[in-house]
Amino acid sequence: MYKYRKYRIEREVLNEQRLEELAQRKTDAQPSLINHLKESIRCTVPKLKHGVLRTFPALYWLPKYSVRDYGMPDLISGISVGIMHLPQGMAYALLASLPPVFGLYTSLYPALIYFFFGTSRHISIGTFAVLSIMVGSVTERLAPDVDFLKVNGTNVTTEVDIAARDSYRVQVAAATTVLGGLIQVVLGLIKFGFVGTYLSEPLVRAYTTAAALHAVVAQLKYVFGVSPARFNGPLSLVYTLKDVFLLLPQSHFPTLVVSLVSLVLLIAAKEINAFLSPRLPVPIPVELITVIFFYGHDLFLIITDSLISYPFLLPSLSSPIVPDGSIFREVIGDAFALALVAYAISISLGKTFALKHGYRVDSNQELVALGLSNTVGAFFQSYAVCASMSRSLIQESTGGKTQMAGIASAIIVLVTILKLGPFFQELPKAVLACIVFVNLKGMFKQYSDIVLLWRSDKTDLVLWLVTWVSTLLFNLDLGLAAAIMFALLTVIFRTQLPTYSLLGNVDGSELYVDIEIHEEAREIPGITIFRSSATVYFANAELYLEALKEKSGLDITKMIIYKKREDAKEKRRQKREERWAQRQAKKEELADQTAVFCVEKGLRWEYLKGGNLDGTDFAWTSEQMDGDATTRGSSSKDTQSRDLERISLGSLGKWTWDIHSIILDLSTANFIDTVAAKTMKNIFQDFGEIDIDVYLAGCQASVVQQLELGHFFSGSITKKHLFASVHDAVLYCLDHRGQESSLVSVIRL
Repeated sequence: MYKYRKYRIEREVLNEQRLEELAQRKTDAQPSLINHLKESIRCTVPKLKHGVLRTFPALYWLPKYSVRDYGMPDLISGISVGIMHLPQGMAYALLASLPPVFGLYTSLYPALIYFFFGTSRHISIGTFAVLSIMVGSVTERLAPDVDFLKVNGTNVTTEVDIAARDSYRVQVAAATTVLGGLIQVVLGLIKFGFVGTYLSEPLVRAYTTAAALHAVVAQLKYVFGVSPARFNGPLSLVYTLKDVFLLLPQSHFPTLVVSLVSLVLLIAAKEINAFLSPRLPVPIPVELITVIFFYGHDLFLIITDSLISYPFLLPSLSSPIVPDGSIFREVIGDAFALALVAYAISISLGKTFALKHGYRVDSNQELVALGLSNTVGAFFQSYAVCASMSRSLIQESTGGKTQMAGIASAIIVLVTILKLGPFFQELPKAVLACIVFVNLKGMFKQYSDIVLLWRSDKTDLVLWLVTWVSTLLFNLDLGLAAAIMFALLTVIFRTQLPTYSLLGNVDGSELYVDIEIHEEAREIPGITIFRSSATVYFANAELYLEALKEKSGLDITKMIIYKKREDAKEKRRQKREERWAQRQAKKEELADQTAVFCVEKGLRWEYLKGGNLDGTDFAWTSEQMDGDATTRGSSSKDTQSRDLERISLGSLGKWTWDIHSIILDLSTANFIDTVAAKTMKNIFQDFGEIDIDVYLAGCQASVVQQLELGHFFSGSITKKHLFASVHDAVLYCLDHRGQESSLVSVIRL
């Protein structure tokens, strides 16, 4: 059973001035720019070693690699992932509108580069459905079929020059990939790894879900064996679907049968695989088996011919080709979108596995590693890569320990390319399209996010829906831009409309909580404690002031006007009293000269007005004759108090004399700008005009520093108005206003 511990602290009440005296704030000793540059370029052996190991993380763990402990798990994991690379690489190449063999190139070179530069031990770098469809949107936009129609003499035929079209599409994909890779490298070198945080999880999941729909629509032509027109730009998805539906009566029946059989086999095999996965050391490569099943005879002939003709000679890979730089101008927006999406997916997967297995992933180095994988791979005709969720899960679940598993999978792909390269020039695209459908199952499950977000966070739900709709309607590049802009708007929305609350004390403690949420929290008489759930800055400073008026029940504007009117009345009373005193002095002087007459006259006047006969009420009635309804014997302050009793200001019906102090809890603020500082200063001045003291509590050191730079402090507002905590401020207010000592002792620890 848990035992509640108690503690007791006795100390003086600390305001900011006293706290700085005790804590002794350090002086900012920032080095000058020249000294900083000198330090950065100064080379020492430890610094050089650290830089090399940080740039090449493999050099850190590779010398410590234990073959006995890690060798066999990495080998089994690598073979499993390599077998998955083959069908996925070929199928996803179709999404990129490239020949299948280029999907295998994409599964080979980037994985080798990531081995040296990556910091994650478990992610599998290579083809991914979302990036493939993003590349496909670029290649088909810049290299449509209509630009490659064959010319027969002077006549243009409807036949497409597939070889020329595919060759140019490969150039477009390589140019887009190398530019995206360079963007990633630059962002990593300038320590811009935090850019991935702007792509929140709801945004990424909605974006990948919408991209999965784009992928499905793009593969429908292979499933039905039809040739719809190619559409680009906004609403292209809608136009493509419409065209496919119109062409359904012209579907190629054998292709449709192959597609249906493939789907049934793949779905059934996937379910069996999931059911038997706890008992199997490695998953069954159902995609590869399906491809072999439908193309097995041709595969046997190609393998046999290859082994007989070249028993000892392996065919060479294509030499590197410099991407066409003239295309950069047309694909820079797409390249930037590719760079962001690839990084967001990879870093999220990498951090998930790192947290599970207890190691650290460097976000900036991951940007560099992905950038180099894309840049170098593009020279070998690869297209954009990132971590694959399905392959990464296989690599981790089959026991993979390091990126040596990535090397093993790359060897599988390399052998396949070298020995079976001609086979992959022509494959049953209907089967590959079905492989794409089945592998997108996990992304379609993300529609369950709608229900979860509806229950947990409506703002994230709106972000999810806006991202999904914009990606479907505006395509992948414009959809991502719209989603990021809306995500930034949600941040502004959350900070502009925070939760405002009044705090009350929890009995017997120094804790202060929202009185509307906690029943046992009680307000401190005479003190209003106000807190915002977000920092105060230019976007919500005015709202902060309005919320303070509403919650405290004090309409500052009306009260200031009322007080000015009362001050004017007070001045008029003082002037009347001065005039009355002057007249009284004259009357007394005149009474000394004609005492009998004056007294007799005065008595007669008093008697006629109903006064007493001893003349003591002479002054009162004499003042009334001047036309003033207020008697001299009544104090102006008492009159003002009675007037205030008859006037209730504010929505909560609090009387003006109920509150003598307001404490603004700024513990939630991590910065404060000049607009907010000016608002705070106005609050001090406005409430000060109606004799209400204002104090700040819980300010962080950076906030205090920004208040100093913003010239917030003055002769009337000093650091004595800032307190280390709300409790310090409450105790000071009670002592300062002379509250009963018993009340102070109730909340004092």
